[in-house]
Amino acid sequence: MPGPDEVLLAVRAAGVSRGVWHMMTGLPYIVRLVGGLRRPRRATPGMDVCGDVVQLGSRVSGFQLGQRVFGIARGSFAEYAVAKASHLTPAPPELTDAQAAVTAESGLTALQALDAAGITTNTGVGCRVLVVGAAGGVGSFAVQLAALSGAEVTAVCSGSKAAFTADLGAARIIDYRVTDPLLQGTRYDVILDVAGGRKLSDLRASLAPRGTLVFVGNESGAKWTGGFERPFAYQVRMALRSQRFVNLLVRTDSADLARLADLASRGGLRPRIHASFPLAGVRDALEELTSGSTAGKIALRIDDQDGDRPS
Repeated sequence: MPGPDEVLLAVRAAGVSRGVWHMMTGLPYIVRLVGGLRRPRRATPGMDVCGDVVQLGSRVSGFQLGQRVFGIARGSFAEYAVAKASHLTPAPPELTDAQAAVTAESGLTALQALDAAGITTNTGVGCRVLVVGAAGGVGSFAVQLAALSGAEVTAVCSGSKAAFTADLGAARIIDYRVTDPLLQGTRYDVILDVAGGRKLSDLRASLAPRGTLVFVGNESGAKWTGGFERPFAYQVRMALRSQRFVNLLVRTDSADLARLADLASRGGLRPRIHASFPLAGVRDALEELTSGSTAGKIALRIDDQDGDRPS
């Protein structure tokens, strides 16, 4: 049942993300402080959602019964889920259920990262942007959003995902398995480090004197902290530098969700679906997510018992 400021949704589709994987596995161990020490504190996983409004809390306005919305909901891997009204916005008709379902978490992260770097719609003209980890969930949104802003985007990914990333709008692709993207002599106005695996000195060497480095994520594999302490150390080391360092803390904001919806309606933003799975295939979806082969996002189709699995 929804609370006074909440909405009950009949879920159409849900997004599968690294955040869900961290909470379900309890890795790195530091996430157990908020997610549960011995088992997940929340029995039903899932955050990203697209669904229909079936009940409104007593203080909720601005939504209608039957309206298709997307955003963040508690336990979206289910037929029904509850969400804060402030964490939802109407889903644009240009997006399928699966596309809308995978937009909120990664889309907000990419949008707010570019905002932190001073690049928003139509203001990135002339800026050179490097996206490290460009083929993943956040990276694929970041490449699209930066390109839509008019920036010249260089995408770092594996060679097998080069065509995928070029289709997102990247002007240049660097295969990190063949070429070190930080040893090319190019200085970037903005670096979005989605992968989080490079040394600060290497990143700064490829950053313009007054450029901005945005630390978006870290998958170091360390069991205890996962390397999450690294950006705080970076922040201290760059406190008095002319180059800016941003340790991004993503917030769920209905205004930013509405911006993403508008970009999908009028700007051509299109979330890329790597694969979709039925609700019973959550285990398979998470295994696909961590396989290293994913390009774009993975969705759960709640009303589809077959899904669309990768070949």
